[in-house]
Amino acid sequence: MTELDFFPVTQKTWPDFETLFVQPGGPKYCWCMSWRELADRQSASSPDKKKAMAAIVAAGTPVGIIARSGAEVIGWCSVAPRETFRKLSPHQDDSEKGIWSIVCFFVTRPHRKSGVGAALLDAAIEYAHNNGASAVEAYPVDPDSPSFRFMGFKAMFAARGFRAIGMAGSRRHVMRLEG
Repeated sequence: MTELDFFPVTQKTWPDFETLFVQPGGPKYCWCMSWRELADRQSASSPDKKKAMAAIVAAGTPVGIIARSGAEVIGWCSVAPRETFRKLSPHQDDSEKGIWSIVCFFVTRPHRKSGVGAALLDAAIEYAHNNGASAVEAYPVDPDSPSFRFMGFKAMFAARGFRAIGMAGSRRHVMRLEG
């Protein structure tokens, strides 16, 4: 695998985030707003979602990290304090503090199946812990899942010590890494 560098998405790195999302095959349809609060979610356009994400970043709220290989931005992981997202699981205990959630991965097509997703996960865990997380939660699926694959696969999280603590719907596992 190529040497990677990881950076949080901030106003300074917003152009890299934007470049990643608008390229062919990029997730410009969602701007990673699926799990974040957004008025008129059902009718919000891609530009509306981009504007909403830009406002969150401008406010200084953590949203995630990007991966670079040299000057090329090749991946994204949405990792942020759980309270910055909509409810992610029906059993979620909102009185718990210090929980960070990982809800999305995107790796550019030429770099898929090369370990970038796993490297993003490792960097996301480190980023969360360095910013005060007492635990990191994720909501991955099994490899044969027909949906929610952007949330990662259960085995990748289990290999890093995440343990299953429940289900969020019929496909998404709730997994947690303490400490």
